[in-house]
Amino acid sequence: MKLLRYGPVGEEKPGLLDADGTIRSLADTIDDIAGSALSDESLARLAAIDLASLPAVEAGTRIGPCVGHVGKFVCIGLNYADHAAESGMALPDEPVVFLKATSAICGPDDTVEIPRNATKMDWEVELGVVIGRTAKYVSEAEALDYVAGYCVVNDLSERDFQLHRSGQWVKGKSADTFGPIGPWLVTRDEIPDPQDLDMFLEVNGHRYQSGSTRTMHFGVATVVSYLSQFMSLQPGDVIATGTPPGVGMGQSPATYLKPGDRIHLGVAGLGTQTQSVVAAA
Repeated sequence: MKLLRYGPVGEEKPGLLDADGTIRSLADTIDDIAGSALSDESLARLAAIDLASLPAVEAGTRIGPCVGHVGKFVCIGLNYADHAAESGMALPDEPVVFLKATSAICGPDDTVEIPRNATKMDWEVELGVVIGRTAKYVSEAEALDYVAGYCVVNDLSERDFQLHRSGQWVKGKSADTFGPIGPWLVTRDEIPDPQDLDMFLEVNGHRYQSGSTRTMHFGVATVVSYLSQFMSLQPGDVIATGTPPGVGMGQSPATYLKPGDRIHLGVAGLGTQTQSVVAAA
């Protein structure tokens, strides 16, 4: 299934995408794409619904973040060897973990803002993992059983804030609109191998990132298991698993986002995002 949330900012309702590309409302079926609605049992009930019985949503309706009420937005840094190299950093022996503020989350096609005083706003296409049930001290062998599904993430970053303003990376990762997720949460039964997904990102029609989850340093099962040793992962938590090479910081010369730019990105089977860039008011 391709689950989604539609409607105005802060008023999103649950839905799903049918085989014809029509959004069908789940507003009378579940409260939201969040929490217990992401359990295996809940997803099985949704999968059994006759989609033709669900009301269609008007074409052109805004698509919001594909998960609501996200408790944690956990990110993995330097998880592709070529990206670590272009960043001038060594490939880590263990996953590099940082948190992104949940207030950064926005819809896949929402406008993204360059923060005040920013000079180096960058892009990162990533595979997002959405947790479906509480994971604590889980093994790699069982880790994927705790995943509800997958989505596209653009881990937008302000490199000067991230690398040169002291402290942890979170300052460069957490501005409003720095976390577009969606358009869909694709349930794990539709993604038999999360380590075999092509991904891309373009700015103004120029292809900067072309990669695949095949080249991850730490795969999804490793990441979920690893994180669960340090914190319990709750239903609806989102994990951004790292980006392949081609970020703006790695260009020669370095290339950063500016007002008027347009970003287009996607992951195979998970849909695409398109964002316009503006300066924050």
